[in-house]
Amino acid sequence: MAVAVTAEIAKKAAHLAWTDFPDDLVERTKQCLLDWFAVTVSGAQDELTDILIREAMEDGAKGSASLVGRSEKTLPSAAALINGAASHALDYDDVNFAMGGHPTVTVVPALLALGEQIKASGRLFVESFIAGYETSGRVGRLVAPSHYLKGFHVTGTVGSFSATAAAGRMLGLTDVQLAVAFGIAATQAAGLKSNFGTMCKPLHAGTASEHGLRAARLAAKGFTARGDSLECDQGFASSQSDHLEIESALAEPPSGWHLRNNLFKYHASCYLTHSPIECGKEIRLKSNFPPERVKKITLKIESGADKVCNIPHPATGLEAKFSLRQTLAMALAGVDTANVDSYNEAITQEPRIKALRDKVAIEFQDGWTKSLAEVSIQLDDGTTLEASHDSGIPWADVGKQRRALETKFDSLVTPVLGAAGARRLHDAIERIDSLSDVGDLARASTKG
Repeated sequence: MAVAVTAEIAKKAAHLAWTDFPDDLVERTKQCLLDWFAVTVSGAQDELTDILIREAMEDGAKGSASLVGRSEKTLPSAAALINGAASHALDYDDVNFAMGGHPTVTVVPALLALGEQIKASGRLFVESFIAGYETSGRVGRLVAPSHYLKGFHVTGTVGSFSATAAAGRMLGLTDVQLAVAFGIAATQAAGLKSNFGTMCKPLHAGTASEHGLRAARLAAKGFTARGDSLECDQGFASSQSDHLEIESALAEPPSGWHLRNNLFKYHASCYLTHSPIECGKEIRLKSNFPPERVKKITLKIESGADKVCNIPHPATGLEAKFSLRQTLAMALAGVDTANVDSYNEAITQEPRIKALRDKVAIEFQDGWTKSLAEVSIQLDDGTTLEASHDSGIPWADVGKQRRALETKFDSLVTPVLGAAGARRLHDAIERIDSLSDVGDLARASTKG
């Protein structure tokens, strides 16, 4: 008889409590929040966010829920959608390879909207966040790797379950109710990789968060669904994956918690471009050669990147984020790949960048670590320069990681909220575990 994996994952999420957490998990949660609010405040200024807000207002969704980095307010469900999409707009948000996608962008928007509505405490917010985050890793491992290889965007699909677990934990659902909520989420979960490089990719994060919030609230009201949606015939796994890796899903995560394996972005592009970027930076900084001397560039990377970030001739800033050749060329030319403004239409047409981009030959490798890259550059005098990097290894120094994230936070938040607004938001994040009303955090993130 098959293991009731939906029930087991629901039970783990529903019963997580503050006393279960080692001290570093609260600090790691705060770091995820620092990163999420940074990318969301900045992403809230994007055109796609303007469109979603306009659509919500035209649909009569004006309400009391805060929108990060904005002055408008909407209904909670619309806020989950809009904040979720805004947080993924820059493709600058965190990653977890157990999930196979972006964990925080689906969890926090649902919790922020719900928490502000019901005046949840900061401690309940943290408990609910970790419940959602750990669920993302479990469901992700259940259907990996074929789910992603078939063309599903894990952030939109698996992310629906993590948002459901988080919102369900905040609402105090029993494990049986949460399993039903998973069934409601499963029938809504969607997201296609074919839309990478368009506004639909960040929309996936927003819809997953909105779906999760809806699923938890409906389950709390007695709405029905199957309680075995992950493993049942024609359920989530069997319809969207060739695998049902139950043992992997229920096993203890590496280092004890999936949250300990969170990866933050320090380049504003697809995570699989980060190792090539680091290789390019290393070679440029060590050798300091003019780009005109480059004769040939060879990039070796795991074959899965071919269908994720291999747009050969990007024409927009968004497409540039999903181009291995473009981002490597930018790194070699000394462009600041951490600056969100570096990704624009002009950079895709810049002659020096295009010349470097056209010299990149990609050799896709089967069986490689997905985050490993090797770059070899041949110069006009026959000199060969080489570098390798694996961006999939979490930083061991959590303090150093915090300092890097605070630099990122300041660079993205201060231009939008001002120095005083950035300090106010930073302070609210730091005090999350002592807040009596998480609405204080939501409101600290708004404009005006």
